[in-house]
Amino acid sequence: MDAMMNAQGEPEPVFRAMRAEDIPAIVEIENEAFTTPWTAGAFYNELTNNHFAKYMVMEIAGEIAGYGGMWMIMDEAHVTNIAVRAKYRGRKLGERLLREMQQTAAYIGAVKMTLEVRMSNTVAQNLYTKLGFARAGVRKGYYSDNQEDALIMWAELPKYSEASE
Repeated sequence: MDAMMNAQGEPEPVFRAMRAEDIPAIVEIENEAFTTPWTAGAFYNELTNNHFAKYMVMEIAGEIAGYGGMWMIMDEAHVTNIAVRAKYRGRKLGERLLREMQQTAAYIGAVKMTLEVRMSNTVAQNLYTKLGFARAGVRKGYYSDNQEDALIMWAELPKYSEASE
């Protein structure tokens, strides 16, 4: 199947549910993106044992370029992780991925979405603010690698009929 192309002649991202066979590629991205990456076992557990977990991948021309995960708890979506492969960064693909996650969460019935982000990660904070997230608090010493604080952010999600237009 040929990939859809955008106006610049680049392949358009395709979003789909994460599968167990995606885990090796996901772990590569985790290791590129995070100082305390999740293990393959952690992702396998999320996919097979956690009924609250919803994970998706973003493919470009058949390659996994990014992924995101969230836990659906009542009417709230809690983002667990989101990352884009290093070679695809700087192309607004993280924004596309998070928008897709917001639409998916709204479709499933979430009305709000939350996440934690490192206080030092202003690039991510700016993206989250752009997509409707607001600062809601701080988790002191949240990150185990250096005890950095996490900023808690929340966003209201549009109703699915609005999100899908």
